[in-house]
Amino acid sequence: MDEKTEILVSLGASAAANCIPCFEHHLGKALKTGLTHGEIEEAVEVAMQVKNGAHLTTRKFIDQTLEREGETPRPCCGPSASCCQ
Repeated sequence: MDEKTEILVSLGASAAANCIPCFEHHLGKALKTGLTHGEIEEAVEVAMQVKNGAHLTTRKFIDQTLEREGETPRPCCGPSASCCQ
């Protein structure tokens, strides 16, 4: 795998894992390597789509397991997620 692809994968993984320090680290490497903001945004968007798809699948499984089909899960509304409790 070439260096730019490795960095893009690392950025996507960092975004999907919600690891801000990791993302900042790999972003610095990406910019030094000459990756464009568009390339970075595309990698992050793909990662977030995968993450959101996995989240929805897991949510559906949990709802079905707990026999809560049809209920709407409450979304978290911010970094503190205080509304989720």
